[in-house]
Amino acid sequence: MINDSQSLGRLALGSYLSCLVYVPLWQLRLSPHDGYSLGFHLLMLLPLLLPLPGMLKGRPYTHAWSGFIACLYLVASLTQLWTAREQFWWPALATVLLLSWLLASSYYARHRGRELGLGLKKKN
Repeated sequence: MINDSQSLGRLALGSYLSCLVYVPLWQLRLSPHDGYSLGFHLLMLLPLLLPLPGMLKGRPYTHAWSGFIACLYLVASLTQLWTAREQFWWPALATVLLLSWLLASSYYARHRGRELGLGLKKKN
């Protein structure tokens, strides 16, 4: 297990950037869905860009909430894995990338947050 925050940050950023490249490629080219317009696809890909500034700066809070966005796309990839068996490898790769983003960002946020003294305040 990786324990230092710098390595976790690199892993989280690398997996996020991989998703930022692969998910649009997968949705628009590798596994296009009939019946959806290009505008709809672009609108669905917009949430991927939201954490970009904070992820590039290594902010633990951004890494923490970006997991919610990763989960949205993870549900889509798992659904396609289940329903489109003939195109197994594209959603399988997306699932691996999204899980690595989710887990690495969560561990980075926890580890780096502790280093910085951040945390949830306990009620007395």
